[in-house]
Amino acid sequence: MIERYSIPEMSEIWTIASRYSRWLEIELLAVEARAESGDVPGEDLELIRKNASFDVERAIEIEKIVRHDVIAFLTSVSESLGPESRHIHYGMTSSDILDTCLATQIKDSGELIMNELDALGEALKGLVMRTRGVMCIGRSHGMFAEPTTLGLKFAGFYSEYLRVRRRLEDGLKSACVGKLSGAVGTYAHLDPSVEEYVCGRLGIGIENVATQVVARDRHADFIYALAALGGLLERLGTEIRHLQRSEVGEVEESFGKGQKGSSAMPHKRNPIISERLCGLARMLRGYLIPSLENTVLWHERDISHSSAERFIFPDACGISLYALRKAVSMVSGLRVLAEAVEGNIDSAGDRFFSQTIMLALIDAGLTREEAYKLVQNVAMSAMESGKGFLDMVKNDPLVGEYLTADTIKRRCALEYHLRNENNTLSRLGLINEEE
Repeated sequence: MIERYSIPEMSEIWTIASRYSRWLEIELLAVEARAESGDVPGEDLELIRKNASFDVERAIEIEKIVRHDVIAFLTSVSESLGPESRHIHYGMTSSDILDTCLATQIKDSGELIMNELDALGEALKGLVMRTRGVMCIGRSHGMFAEPTTLGLKFAGFYSEYLRVRRRLEDGLKSACVGKLSGAVGTYAHLDPSVEEYVCGRLGIGIENVATQVVARDRHADFIYALAALGGLLERLGTEIRHLQRSEVGEVEESFGKGQKGSSAMPHKRNPIISERLCGLARMLRGYLIPSLENTVLWHERDISHSSAERFIFPDACGISLYALRKAVSMVSGLRVLAEAVEGNIDSAGDRFFSQTIMLALIDAGLTREEAYKLVQNVAMSAMESGKGFLDMVKNDPLVGEYLTADTIKRRCALEYHLRNENNTLSRLGLINEEE
């Protein structure tokens, strides 16, 4: 993770020192488990717990010779011990500590991400509630469609947050599992009770059927959850970017005192956070492909996944946390420019009542095809002539055969479009429908 986007509490989880500390804890817990079953003398366990340590620089130095990071680490640990070092890594293979450590790193990273995701949920909830009932023009294909509310618009993102949260919970449950079953996963030299003890103490699950590694489809579940999180952030960022465009101007990211938008144009106030979210989301999606490809390994194990994962997990977790914090700031500080919102409804004219008139004609007895053609002709004429759609509808003799002016007025009220807002918001638990 590059320094510009690094968050210290996340970066620390993925440092070499943190990894070695987790490896050592796994090794010590395994010795504890074997001591409880009588396989390790109590005095040896006491010496190991008291003296076992590692030196990062020493381990790096050893790795240059042995070209194996776990062996280098174990050699460094053994140098801090005496004969009791024989109990370290007993019956285990490298993946036992690698994959179990990875599960703890994902677990700790996931907690940070989940907390920030919930902060975004609260920010979105607040945005929905302060824009509830604020009428705006809806758009499809980027064109004026029918009226909606900003509250309903942002409620869609809150609903997606709930789905993303469930996916992240499932992804963490899938990926946060370890294994201490030895070479090719047969427990030939280590009783399954050791695995149960270690993983239980670490607060992680156990791989049901390990080969020599934890199955990588589990980790792909987690990375997919982060990619889906990126999708939420990009969709939110894209919406803010469009609404902040000069010709729309309905919302605006907060702009701090002393902040500058352009090196050349002092008047600029650009949607920089939402644009950054869109770029970071592309990175999160990019990590999904190698994560899926990592699920296919030769026989019981190879290490084709290893090099890719050294990039994927620190970066994907780091990007997720950073992007979420930026999104929380953006949503919490978002300005709603009420005059522009109202102005865009006015500039849309009243052609958005075309479906209302069409359905009123259908209710009056016309077929859908007949009603559509009749209303479309009036709507196109209104658009090309610049006249009001409803005025032309009221004066159209064919429409007049089926609809009175009073019927048109009653059906074409803006409140008619928005009467079910409370129902939608209540589905998300944001309000009681009676409110």
